Amino acid sequence: MSLERSVTRAWYTSSRWLWVLRPLEFVYRGLSKLRRWFLRRRFGGRQYAAPVIVIGNIAVGGSGKTPLLMALVMQLRLRGFKPGVVSRGYGGEHRGPPIIVDCEGAAVIYGDEPLLIARHCACPVVVGANRDHAVRMLLANFDCNLVLSDDGLQHYAMPRTVEVAVVDGSRLFGNGYCLPAGPLRESIARLSTVDFVAINGPITDSAPEILAGAQAFCLKPVHFINLRSGQKLPVEEWSGTSTVHAVAAIGAPERFAATLESLGLDVILHPYADHAALTLDALRFQDDLDVIITAKDAVKLSSRYHLDIWCLEVVATFDEAFVDRLVARL
Repeated sequence: MSLERSVTRAWYTSSRWLWVLRPLEFVYRGLSKLRRWFLRRRFGGRQYAAPVIVIGNIAVGGSGKTPLLMALVMQLRLRGFKPGVVSRGYGGEHRGPPIIVDCEGAAVIYGDEPLLIARHCACPVVVGANRDHAVRMLLANFDCNLVLSDDGLQHYAMPRTVEVAVVDGSRLFGNGYCLPAGPLRESIARLSTVDFVAINGPITDSAPEILAGAQAFCLKPVHFINLRSGQKLPVEEWSGTSTVHAVAAIGAPERFAATLESLGLDVILHPYADHAALTLDALRFQDDLDVIITAKDAVKLSSRYHLDIWCLEVVATFDEAFVDRLVARL
């Protein structure tokens, strides 16, 4: 098991050795509050020519925010908006000024999530470490009247109109501590300041009080897509092996495995670090079992590989009244 996954497991199992990191957590929390105060004071009064919706989270790792963002892009377009997206481009090699994502380009340049969004949503996507510059480039080059930021809740130099904080309903907040003693980028109290909290999965009775009134959504599996042939099967028509290899380089690989298991499959999970590149060796096994990967991982693979593996396509589903409430805040 990698060091990253070992630390992540410790955060979500309240391992006792994390107590040695508590002093560093206090320092981190103090610096985080000071940074937030300074940046909001400096940039809080600025505005763009279009409203900005931030889809982010307070915990590191996967929470389902990118599928939620893609679903919101599609729903907002149906309501007459012309959305564009900005992203940090984690996992991509690009450094320097913001760049426009080319749908025919490579994930190694832009990052897997921006390329997935650009291809799935057919909307302009700009990648850059400086989100403020990325927003300005997007609005200067495209006829967009709405900007969505994939992550960036803590990028306070980017003014925003609406904040949506996404929470993983199965993992919640781990041990509740901030980095490095826990998985939180900001304290749980930060959720009381955002416009909407969206929780991935059902809201249980044991959920913290701060999640009362949160908007529930779920990631619904819809298709299996064969990367060699392009065949697209509804999930209920799966005719492959009943036991499969699941390869996932995402924030929460276990959630991917659980989704496949909910479809009646027996899963052999092969987890990798979030955004990690997948080699051919990682996708080849010494048996005849089918291999299934995530859509986020599929965009990393070159078409020249012609791999006979499957990608699971999921979509975020939610009450459309959520979109109505979001639009009312713009």
